[in-house]
Order: sequence, then structure tokens, then C-alpha cells
Amino acid sequence: MKKFTAKEVENMLTQGQSVNIIDVREVEEVEAGKIPGAIHIPLGLLEFRMNELDKSKEYIMVCRSGARSGRAYQFLESHGYNVINMTGGMLAWEGETN
Repeated sequence: MKKFTAKEVENMLTQGQSVNIIDVREVEEVEAGKIPGAIHIPLGLLEFRMNELDKSKEYIMVCRSGARSGRAYQFLESHGYNVINMTGGMLAWEGETN
């Protein structure tokens, strides 16, 4: 499993790198704040919405602690997507949220 820490993802955003972040938390969790620019697709809907994603792009998967994003990673990878799991999830996130 390819992984980035929350700090690595934050540094990428700070440096202006283009990143594609998928937040797989539930609606009420995302309402408390998400990484700016992240696309919200709850884990339970990922199977039905994965057609919205581009297989030529790389996606960083995010959840609360890293467990659900790990499941999302395994699911998307098995369907040919290029994914990375953000370890520690939003519990480890120290950057800005919106």
C-alpha cells in the first residue's frame, strides 16, 4: 500500500502541488471540516461513484484515522486506480480545513 503522512500531504498543498484528495468520511464528519479541495465521496458510495474518477490521475484517500481510507484504497486499486492512503487520517491533519 502506498502511503503519505498527513504532514507530507499538507506540505504538497503548501508548495502548490496539484493533488487529488478523496475524503471517504460520512457527511457529518466532513461538516466538521475537510481538507480544502478534497472531493467528498463517503466510503459506502465509492462503488457507485468511482466512475467520476479518472484512472490516469493519482488520488490520495483520506478518512478520520486511516482505516476506512485503507479500505477505499484497496477497493479502488483492485479496479485499476492509482491511489495513496493518508496515514493517520484527519486525526493527524494539522493543516487548514474548510
